[in-house]
Amino acid sequence: MHIVLTGVTGAAGLAIYRAALTDPAVQQVTLLTRREVPSWAKLPPNANEKTAVILHTDFKTYPPDLARRLAGHDALIWALGKSAYGMSEEAYTELTYDYTLSAARALKEAGAGSAEKPFRFVFISGEYADSTGQSGQMWAKVKGRVERELPELFKGTNMIAHIYRAGYFFPSKKYPEDRLNQRSLLSRLADVAVGPVLKMLAPSLYSPIEDLGRFAVEVAKGRWPQQTFSRNADMRELMKSVPPLAHPKHDEL
Repeated sequence: MHIVLTGVTGAAGLAIYRAALTDPAVQQVTLLTRREVPSWAKLPPNANEKTAVILHTDFKTYPPDLARRLAGHDALIWALGKSAYGMSEEAYTELTYDYTLSAARALKEAGAGSAEKPFRFVFISGEYADSTGQSGQMWAKVKGRVERELPELFKGTNMIAHIYRAGYFFPSKKYPEDRLNQRSLLSRLADVAVGPVLKMLAPSLYSPIEDLGRFAVEVAKGRWPQQTFSRNADMRELMKSVPPLAHPKHDEL
């Protein structure tokens, strides 16, 4: 299986990338990214042989040859995104809605998928995203708009939208360099304070980062073909039935 992944430099994207690299069913991970994977990121030793990198600077434009190349894959996991904190609605909409829908349209026009083997577009959303557009929170309305329009866009095609509303997550303790490079000091303090509380009092709102990564890959593989919308509680329940993978010793890319 060949998967496209965006957002690899973020916490969710890097966790998904590692999960894909350790999954024997995934033969290739194509990173659609503006930047190379940072040198501090610890990865399984098979990363180089299993990875293709497409450096792409404009996520609203896809030349026909690039669209066809991406459409030749089996699935795309869209993990590109960031917190809306400090962003204007215009900037956040461009990052979250425009980029996602532009890629989806390009794949659709390039004829991704087939009747026998549909192309799965996995969108990493957020718990409390609002597809009705009634929320008072800007980020929730923007992500909800993507949730609403992706399935509509794919009607009558060989593409399927899978929406996963992730809960609160943060880089794994297994990779201290992730926390130092991906999170500000304030965010690291919030992780220390908020993480244990959610784990104990509201586990359905907390996404263990390794589970998040593995779940996104399993959805892309089609493990739960009818599960086109998943809340974080659904993810945690579904992951109970997924056998663990052997994790090779990690190394630098």
